Amino acid sequence: MPYGRFFKRTKEQTLPEAPALQPLHNCLDENVEKLKIALGDSSDLFIRFIHSPHNEKIKIAVLHLDGLADDAIVNEHVINPLIQWANATKEANSLELEESVKGNLAVSQLTIKEDWDSFLSAVVSGDAVVLLDGCSKLFITNTQKLQSRAITEPTTQTVVKGPKDCFTESLRTNTSLIRAKIQNPCLRLKSMKIGKVTQTEVAIMYIEGIVDKAIQQEVEKRLKRIDVNSILESNYIEEFIKDDSKTIFPLVLSTERPDAVVGNLLEGRVAVIIQGTPYVLITPVVFSQFFQSPEDYYQNYYISSFIRLLRFVAFFLSMYVSSIYLALITHHHGLIPTTLLVSLMAQREIVPFPAIVEIILMELAFETLREAGIRMPRAIGPAVSIVGALILGQAAVDAGFVSAAVVIIVAISSISSFTLPNISISSVARGFRFMLILAASFIGLYGILLVTLCIWLHMSTLRSFGILYFNPFAPFNLQKQKDGLLRFPLPFLLKKPNKPKPIK
Repeated sequence: MPYGRFFKRTKEQTLPEAPALQPLHNCLDENVEKLKIALGDSSDLFIRFIHSPHNEKIKIAVLHLDGLADDAIVNEHVINPLIQWANATKEANSLELEESVKGNLAVSQLTIKEDWDSFLSAVVSGDAVVLLDGCSKLFITNTQKLQSRAITEPTTQTVVKGPKDCFTESLRTNTSLIRAKIQNPCLRLKSMKIGKVTQTEVAIMYIEGIVDKAIQQEVEKRLKRIDVNSILESNYIEEFIKDDSKTIFPLVLSTERPDAVVGNLLEGRVAVIIQGTPYVLITPVVFSQFFQSPEDYYQNYYISSFIRLLRFVAFFLSMYVSSIYLALITHHHGLIPTTLLVSLMAQREIVPFPAIVEIILMELAFETLREAGIRMPRAIGPAVSIVGALILGQAAVDAGFVSAAVVIIVAISSISSFTLPNISISSVARGFRFMLILAASFIGLYGILLVTLCIWLHMSTLRSFGILYFNPFAPFNLQKQKDGLLRFPLPFLLKKPNKPKPIK
C-alpha cells in the first residue's frame, strides 16, 4: 500500500534538474590558475609541482588546503611516491602515465573524476588532488584531517549506569561509535551534502530488513528537498523535515548518546547524522519516547517503571501545578480545605499584588536564573543559580512581594522540568505553563480544562513521518504497552523487533 498520503506536504515539490558538469582542461596550468581564481588566490592553498628529469612531458601537481588536509599523509603517501616514480620514469604514453599515478598513490581511498565541480569540492573538503599534465582526469585522495574534540561523557543526557560515551562534532567519529555497537553488514549508511554555501555532509543510517522502506525513502526525499545556504546544527535539519513546522511539540528526537541511537535503529527507525554537531536526529518518534532514557534498560524493571511513571508525573506537575494553585486561590476557594485556606490567606495579607502577578513574577525570575546559570562561566554558574534562587526567594517573601506558598509552588514546577530526560519535552512544559497560568487567572479550572482540551486535540492530529504521535496509547495497542508507561522485563521486549509502521 502506498504511504504517500501519510506524509504531510504543503505543496508538491520536485528537485531541479542538475546542471551539466563542466569538464576539466587537458592543460595542468590552466586548471591550477582557474582554481586559484575560484579560491581568490587563497594563501592556504598549497601547490606542489613534480617534474621528471628524464621526460619534460611528465608534469604533476598536488593541491590541498593547509589545515584541512593531513600534511604528514600528503607528504608520505602522495608526494614522496610521485617524486620517486617521476625520477625513475623515462618514457610512457598517456595511458601508462595515468595507471602509474594510480599505482603509486599509497592511500586507502582513491577517486577519479573528470569535472570541475568535483575538483573544487575535493580541495575545499580537505582532500589532496593530483593533476597530470595532458590528462583531463583528477585523482582525489582521502587526506582529510578535521579537528574535533575527544569523546567525553554526555552533558545533557547523563546516566548513573550505562555507557559514558557521547557523540562529537565529527560525522565519521559518530558513525564509528554506532558501527562499534552494531557490527552487522545490514547497517546502511548513505551520505549527501546540504547547504549551497556550507556544503555540510549529512548521513542517514538504518538497518536493512528492520527499517520500514517507506519511512526510509521519505526521510531521504525530505532531506534532498532542503534548499538553503547553510546547515550549522541539527535543528536546521529538524525544522525542515518534521511533519508540522508550526507545532511546539518535538516531532524528531535529538540525542547525543550512541546507545540511544542504536536502540532506536534496532526498532526500525532512521538516524540522521550531521557534520559539525554532537546531536543525532531520530525519526519517526512518538510522544512517550521523550520520557524514556537508555538507563531504563540498564537497571531493574521495577525501578525503571517507577522512574518512568515519575517522569510523566513531573511533566504534568511542571505544566499544571502553578496554574492549578492560581485557579484555586483565585476562583475556587471552596475546593481548598479550610485550615489550608486560612494559612494561605494569612500569608497573602501583606502581599500588595494579585495572585497572577505573584506567579508571573516568580516564574520569570526562575526562568531568568535558569538562563543565567547556563550562560555564566561553568565554574560559578551553578553556585550563582543556587545562591540567587535562595536569596531571591527568601528576600521576596520577607519584603512582602510574594507569599511563601507561591515560592514553593513555582519551585516545584521548575524543579519538575529537570527530571525529564530530553530537553525538548521540558521546553514544551515550560511553554505551556504560562498559557495555563493566564487561562487559570481568568476563568479558573474551566480555563485550564479548555486549554488542556486544545492541547490534546492538537496532539491527536500530529504525526511523525506517518506515525501517530500518541501511538501506542491512541489508537490503543496492548502489545506495545510493554514499553509505554511501564517497562516490562527484557525477555518480554526482545523476542522480536518492535518496528514502527504508519497507521493504515
